[in-house]
Amino acid sequence: MSLAFYGGVGEIGGNKVLLEDGDTRIFIDFGMSFARKELFYGDFLGPRTANGLGDFFEMGLIPDLKGLYRDDLLATVHRKPEPPEFDAVILSHAHLDHSSYISFLHEKIPVYCGETCLLILQALQEAGSRSLESELIDFRKRPIVDRKAPPVQREFRTFRTGQKLGIGSLEIEPVHVDHSIPGNYGFIIHTTEGAVVYTSDVRMHGTKPEMTRDFVERAKESEPIALVSEGTRINLGKTGESEGKVLGTCSDIVEKSDKLVIADFSFKDVDRLRTFYSIAKKTGRKFAVTLGDAFLLKYLAKDPKLQIPTPDDDHIVIIVPKRGSGQYRKEDYGTEERQFLGRPNAWTADKLGKAQAKLIAHLSYYNIGELIDIRPENGSSFIHSLSEPFNEEMEGDFQRLHNWLKHFGLSFIQSHASGHATGDELRQLIDEIRAPRLFPIHTEHPELFKGMAKQTEMTQADRSYNLSA
Repeated sequence: MSLAFYGGVGEIGGNKVLLEDGDTRIFIDFGMSFARKELFYGDFLGPRTANGLGDFFEMGLIPDLKGLYRDDLLATVHRKPEPPEFDAVILSHAHLDHSSYISFLHEKIPVYCGETCLLILQALQEAGSRSLESELIDFRKRPIVDRKAPPVQREFRTFRTGQKLGIGSLEIEPVHVDHSIPGNYGFIIHTTEGAVVYTSDVRMHGTKPEMTRDFVERAKESEPIALVSEGTRINLGKTGESEGKVLGTCSDIVEKSDKLVIADFSFKDVDRLRTFYSIAKKTGRKFAVTLGDAFLLKYLAKDPKLQIPTPDDDHIVIIVPKRGSGQYRKEDYGTEERQFLGRPNAWTADKLGKAQAKLIAHLSYYNIGELIDIRPENGSSFIHSLSEPFNEEMEGDFQRLHNWLKHFGLSFIQSHASGHATGDELRQLIDEIRAPRLFPIHTEHPELFKGMAKQTEMTQADRSYNLSA
């Protein structure tokens, strides 16, 4: 039995872990490496559509492995069809750094994921995008290099905690873990050599720490031979952050404001979504969301456990942006978007501007231009409920965001709780699971894991580790 790492090594995200046990071969996650991509590509330069997989192979964005990719995509690099040589992909959650390149894979390789994870992927697909990379993320359609080809019929097999998956020689236990997106699972993979534990992205300071505790207990009981642990914030100790503190801080800001409040957060972070939705209801405001957000509400509301409002909820307003002619004509919008137009709660900028004192609006840096039409009153608030910038590109975007806020006289407030465990929380998790062999991934500081297990592997990309007894 062996593990090979093709992403997530010495970087945050990009997880692509190959586990082989005899003749059984599975990938754990198959996501985009933002760090690797940013070495070569930026806002106005991306992989070329006409070259299909060629640019991805050349720049090391995906591994060049036989029997892994779709026939139509192989044709773009002048390769003949290859029968699939992998049994499955088990997908931990729907964040792009774990999931986005599953669309490249051969359609006969089944993808296992949580039920809620699939709802999120379906929402993202229906919302759509025009970029090459996002189009390739569309897991049911052919890429834009061949628009006339029939859709790919990919098989998704869903699960929930308590179910066990039999794949070849493997028995896999998915166990929920708390993160900043719902439908997130860690895995206990029972191989012929013993159990391998994969944490996924995990935290203990969110709204459901008991889910992470469940995972730790099950992992501990399996007496694993190896632990593959995320380590995004291994370099940080106690922070005192929590979703409860975000709720308290943001409630106080909204209650004291008689002007527009803008909240910038990841809409896939359902805890944060519920936080701002509940504040809007409590303070008698409408919660204004983008068209993209409306797709997520439509799908996530199908899972009653998430307690998510539908797009038709009395407290929801859908922001209709200007497109095409700028006259809000139906034909200016995508086919899928038109389902939200013409509703009583679909508001243009003019109506939003007149009611701004009764709104919490979800807007980010990428649609901040809506402020030109909304015309927020001086002294309105902008709550940044995301991580602060941690690289040069993000710092540039952050500075431009502040320029916009200064131009319109908005006050800036930072209030956030991370989706990742602190260093102290990770040390506790690793100590309790007590695997003799540790593989740190999803971290820029693997050296800080030294000494946490009998043997700590400083994984390297494309390196295979034999775990046989």
